[in-house]
Amino acid sequence: MFKSVISRAAASASRSRPAAARSSFYQLRTTSPTMNTLFNPRMYTTENKDGAEAKKSAATEDTKKAEEKTQDKEQQDSKTGTVSIEEYNKLKKSLAEKDAKIKEIKDAYIRSLAETENIRTRTRAESEQAKQFAIQKFAKDLLDTVDVLHMALKSVPKEMQADKENHKTLADLFEGVHLTHVNLLKTLNRHGVEEMKIMGEKYDPNTAQALYQVPMPGKEGGTVIAVEKIGYTLNGRVIRPAQVGVVLDSEN
Repeated sequence: MFKSVISRAAASASRSRPAAARSSFYQLRTTSPTMNTLFNPRMYTTENKDGAEAKKSAATEDTKKAEEKTQDKEQQDSKTGTVSIEEYNKLKKSLAEKDAKIKEIKDAYIRSLAETENIRTRTRAESEQAKQFAIQKFAKDLLDTVDVLHMALKSVPKEMQADKENHKTLADLFEGVHLTHVNLLKTLNRHGVEEMKIMGEKYDPNTAQALYQVPMPGKEGGTVIAVEKIGYTLNGRVIRPAQVGVVLDSEN
């Protein structure tokens, strides 16, 4: 619009002015850069176009700088570990859950170790016990043989046991049975089988079985006065209780 006004003014001036004036005006227009630019529509259009492109380029550059600034801030936040309150609460909750899970697993692990140690101890004790009492049944069966030999020895009168002049055969037989009895008891002793010595001791129902009771003055009630069948233990455990006679308690 500004160009149109100037063009019309110039045209009017050129018509009203004389030729010399028009020539002078034309010369000023062509020689002066400012006037030339003012009255050159092409140059004026180019300058406007360049200005718009410059503004557009500046706006694009500003947008690009803003994006780069935002990205730099995000990267800086990521590097420095800056998080929002919501993310912080989520991380805190997740950490608490993981701590609880770790504690639960640790408790289970400790209990498992304790149970394993208990099983190991119990297994070791059972294994040792099994070794100690593995021959229990066999020993109990041999005790019947010991009883038979003991009864055979008791059946021989004392005066004939060593009378080799008058009862040589019986004395030799007694000696052989006696040696067999002694050797068998020694073998059992090497494997933990021992005879219980309870004669004259206080009666204990855990180690003996009372077959009868008899009153006996001068003896304390419950005292073992006779052993009808010898009792035996295997490594401290009673494998066969003794059969005994007991003094009757005077109060009963």
